[in-house]
Amino acid sequence: MSNLNSMPTNARQNALDRSGINRLIQVFGSMVVMGVVLFLAAGRLDWTAAWMYLVLNVLIVATIGLYVARRNPDLINERGRIGQSAENWDKVLMSFYTLMLFVLLVVAGLDAVRFGWTTMHVAVQAIGVVGLFLSMGITYWAMLSNPFLSTVVRIQDDRGHQVAATGPYRLVRHPMYVGVILLWLSTALILGSWWALVPALIIAVIFIARTALEDRMLQAELPGYAEYAQRVRYRLLPGAW
Repeated sequence: MSNLNSMPTNARQNALDRSGINRLIQVFGSMVVMGVVLFLAAGRLDWTAAWMYLVLNVLIVATIGLYVARRNPDLINERGRIGQSAENWDKVLMSFYTLMLFVLLVVAGLDAVRFGWTTMHVAVQAIGVVGLFLSMGITYWAMLSNPFLSTVVRIQDDRGHQVAATGPYRLVRHPMYVGVILLWLSTALILGSWWALVPALIIAVIFIARTALEDRMLQAELPGYAEYAQRVRYRLLPGAW
């Protein structure tokens, strides 16, 4: 979610609380779940692309991700809390997103390994690796620049919610979603499955819809966001939208 420039001192926390620790456990646990789903779908463990994908994810989160957690623990605490005040439409979109993640992993295992429906050149998979690093870079840059980057769409009055206009927010209004879309497109490529691009593209559509709905809500309810939107014209892609 978008956004901030300065955060009231009394709203800051200098250490992870139980929610933040649970969030870190959730992130690393999700990688274990992803591995289980991938290898069950593939029907074998000797899948080099999947191992490489999982190892890269763990290394990135264990280095850059933990650095962000140390720099901005209050954000991690927020991302670990259950979003009871989330918008209903956001709950629907995120439920569909979770389903598509599962579908993407299953399809990749079935396509790239178990049945070999399609084949992908290693050079294309290498492009996926580049995309993975780029997506993670954008994501963590956004997290460092925006302490209000919650996992749910809500106005965080309890945290002194303000507009973010630094870092990647100088270029587009929702850089985190750029990172998410690029992440799952890159995942399909790294895993070597053309068919996995179908659920990855559906995920992209989900986040485009989420961007439009969230942006409309922020302009209506977050003070200063409408003025920020006039300065930064594009939501996701500079020069296009």
